[in-house]
Amino acid sequence: MCTLTFGFIGLGLIGGSIAKAIRSKLPDSHIIAYDINEASLRLAAKEHIADEIVFSIDHSFQSCDYLFLCAPVAHNDENLLVLKKHIAPRTILTDVGSVKTGIHRQIESLGLEKQFIGGHPMTGSERFGYPNSNAALLENAYYILTPSDAVPEDKLKEYRTLVESIGAIPLVLTYEEHDYVTAAISHLPHVIAASLVNLVKNSDSMDGIMKMIAAGGFKDITRIASSSPEMWQQICLTNTENISKLLKKYIASLNDITVCLDYHAEDALYDFFDTARNYRESFSNTSSGPIKTEHVLTVDIADKPGAIAAIASLLAMHDVSIKNIGINHNREHAEGALRIEFYDTKAIGQATEILTSHGYPIHTKQ
Repeated sequence: MCTLTFGFIGLGLIGGSIAKAIRSKLPDSHIIAYDINEASLRLAAKEHIADEIVFSIDHSFQSCDYLFLCAPVAHNDENLLVLKKHIAPRTILTDVGSVKTGIHRQIESLGLEKQFIGGHPMTGSERFGYPNSNAALLENAYYILTPSDAVPEDKLKEYRTLVESIGAIPLVLTYEEHDYVTAAISHLPHVIAASLVNLVKNSDSMDGIMKMIAAGGFKDITRIASSSPEMWQQICLTNTENISKLLKKYIASLNDITVCLDYHAEDALYDFFDTARNYRESFSNTSSGPIKTEHVLTVDIADKPGAIAAIASLLAMHDVSIKNIGINHNREHAEGALRIEFYDTKAIGQATEILTSHGYPIHTKQ
């Protein structure tokens, strides 16, 4: 790939991670960055991630081959209005938001369809800001692309190649498909997790016995309820139609199972759990049976030959048994590129100590 110029409007966790991945995989690239946080810009320059830092959106971005919109979604509209005066016709515009309908409609209203390919890297962290960005966040993570209909096929092909070059896995969808799919596998689960937690909160006794023993399965399936309420408020307000449609289907399914419970419908109850179990295990390596507490940690590793084997060998040398190990492709709400599951609490404690002492950044499942 020839030398390219990349622009970033916003250099937080995701923007910074993409910029660092580009610098790592395409070292000759030229990177221009803007952010309202001047300290982040100066740190990016000091780390030699950004070649140019600017303190306003101006003509500096005219030379970009790719321009990433990485500011909070609420600011995309106003940033695009300013950018339209400065971007060249050859520049590919993209974003990193988890909802696509709004940005695509804004692009259409501005007549920029020929230049826009929406992007959603399925990765993230509970931490935020440029200082916590990491190129490893992109490695082996799904990166959904939502091209406008008017984008030339060769431009989409080039963008796919770019995504692959920084270690991510491109997946092309329409923006309508994207918002429906993410509503089902990401947005609705957050609504359900929060509702379950609130149900227990409102049903608990004065002495908090439910809260005290909430662990295992309940804690596992409600973990994502700890995510940012501000972020999920905005997601619900921007992907409302899809979330509402799926939530109504979910409520209908709960009503159906309520009837089965009330009438002690043995066969229907069995089928309910059996169907879910079989489908769940078709895309997961987790053990069969009820949800159990998992002894899991995730590790940031470089995407290079022998990286996984090195960790497995290191743990084996210290007699730490691994139950399961694999690449964490979807890291939108879970940190670390490599997911390792152990048999018990003792093993995960030993592994944490060993890997930390050898310089591996690790994240323990909470």
